[in-house]
Amino acid sequence: MPEQSEVRLADGVRLHVETSGPADAEVTMILLHGWTLDARSWHRQLTALSGAVGTAVRLVAYDARGHGRSSCMPLRTATLAQLGDDLAAVVDALAPTGRIVLVGHSLGGMTIMEYAHRHPEHFAARTAGLAFVSTTAEGHTHTAYGLSSRITRLIRLAETTGAGVLARCGSWRPPLALLRALRPSIRWLLFGDRCDPTDIRLVTSSVARASLRSIGGFRASIGAQHRLETLAELAHLPAAALVGDRDRLTPPPCAESIAAALPTAELTVCPGAGHMLMMERPDEVNSALLGVLHQVLGRPVSAGPLTPAPPA
Repeated sequence: MPEQSEVRLADGVRLHVETSGPADAEVTMILLHGWTLDARSWHRQLTALSGAVGTAVRLVAYDARGHGRSSCMPLRTATLAQLGDDLAAVVDALAPTGRIVLVGHSLGGMTIMEYAHRHPEHFAARTAGLAFVSTTAEGHTHTAYGLSSRITRLIRLAETTGAGVLARCGSWRPPLALLRALRPSIRWLLFGDRCDPTDIRLVTSSVARASLRSIGGFRASIGAQHRLETLAELAHLPAAALVGDRDRLTPPPCAESIAAALPTAELTVCPGAGHMLMMERPDEVNSALLGVLHQVLGRPVSAGPLTPAPPA
């Protein structure tokens, strides 16, 4: 079982953390979840990798501020810039020495880019590999929800207006009963051709744990971020970029631009998959992560068995 702990940040926010593997491992892999989700979204990767890498790799996953079991935060800190600072603090607290591999899904990938942008020396001294899963370096440039441009503009206007309202709702959380009623919409937005019922239940549970302040507050900086130039400075690192061709939030052009900025990155496009790639295509994601670890460690590692049931 993973060890649970917390990291207290300088502004008093507490981050819930789960770790497995020895503290003195050769490499620490840190997995960062997406917007409105939590660290449980990586459960299939944590299960498979912990069985594959032995004592060579320590696995770390944490809930971002305002998400999951981490505490809420002042509205002014609901920004990608702050999340980049938080990641630097997590690295210092949980992996003060040794090499790190950073893995980010959606908001988590953007957090990694912000860490590299805001703390370039810190990042360069520690980071040995990268993996970007269903994320973007270009804000909402390519996000059209799979709809016409006119409808997309209307949705974005409604979303932006709604985000401003939610951001002022503080630490309140969305009612689970409402989210259950919205499951068909959540399933359409986040998943591709197939969706395991346990996955949609886990996603719904995760959204129910996110504060309304985090759901609304992060929207502005997510849409505005542009970090392709930052990525281009990281082109020497082993990397992977993955996306589903049914992803309505970060469609294939998002991953393609990341791969273009990182010529060393192996680009994987998964047919029929949506935004929740680590749930929909765990084998492909695990293979990509193990491939990056292979390059970082200088020796191959192989995936362990998957566990179909999500955590409570």
